[in-house]
Amino acid sequence: MEEGIPFCPHCSAPQIRVVVAEPAAPIPVLAAAETTGAVLPASQTVPVLALPMQWSQAFKPCLLAALIAAVSMVLKLMVPLIAVAGAGFLAVAFYRRNIPGMAISSGAGARLGVLCGFLCSVVTATLGALRVAMLHEGDEIRKFLLDTIQQAAVRFPDPQHQADMQLLRTPAGLVAMMISLLIAGFVIFLICGTLGGVLGAAILGRRDKT
Repeated sequence: MEEGIPFCPHCSAPQIRVVVAEPAAPIPVLAAAETTGAVLPASQTVPVLALPMQWSQAFKPCLLAALIAAVSMVLKLMVPLIAVAGAGFLAVAFYRRNIPGMAISSGAGARLGVLCGFLCSVVTATLGALRVAMLHEGDEIRKFLLDTIQQAAVRFPDPQHQADMQLLRTPAGLVAMMISLLIAGFVIFLICGTLGGVLGAAILGRRDKT
């Protein structure tokens, strides 16, 4: 038969054979590296992927840290700025304890801090309202706001400013001032929580060495 003819002209049997080479045995590079402690080249290693932060797993540690900070602020045990920043730091510590060995980047730490700052503002406002209602501190808060307005009026004696101060002394003005303070406090809590989360990621977020 001539070469290149795929089938036999008499019996139609195929005349082309395909030889499949047996797979070569894998080189035990990893085992040797583990035994000798050598550093493998990049071509023989598997890259470690940074896992995204799971919000479902982040809520509980952030809430726990926020509760600690809120109680300390309501009981006047800590300065609010330090308490919220510390809560962001604690949120990273609690989150990392739940997922040991995981590296936490500064971005993940910032997100944990933002969530913790938000929860701090909500929990602190709730506990603060309960404290005011139980201890009947509404008059003290109103007096504090009026004293603050009076001090501002003394510093700025121009007629336009005096008219604004007079408006703030009304019940509607006091409510507006209270809402403005809550909004400002909310923003400050977010900033402090973020800073604490970034600091926690920088100190505690490095991946454990194995």
